[in-house]
Amino acid sequence: MSKHRIYTTSFASVYPLYVAKAEKKGRTKAEVDEIIGWLTGFSAAELAAHLEQKTDFETFFAEAPLNPARAEIKGVVCGVRVEEVADPLMREIRYLDKLIDELARGKAMAKILRG
Repeated sequence: MSKHRIYTTSFASVYPLYVAKAEKKGRTKAEVDEIIGWLTGFSAAELAAHLEQKTDFETFFAEAPLNPARAEIKGVVCGVRVEEVADPLMREIRYLDKLIDELARGKAMAKILRG
């Protein structure tokens, strides 16, 4: 079985799409960065380094000290319940997609960050 294409895609190539989705709905790049930092545990400098190095999704999440509260993320992204995704890496990617969706839908940051 081969790897899913997203695993070898650079995070830097998808990041502008996350930002554009948020900004189109009146949210900010800073909010996107805050969400990514909350989920992955990366500082702003670490995130910038991953973007500059064009780290792939597999490496990006492998190096992240992931937030244990991410298990509280529930819901549907692309017709799939994120909590039911079997592959651990795909689940992490779907968690991020879900958080960005919640931001774009106008949800309060405190609720997005499960505060």
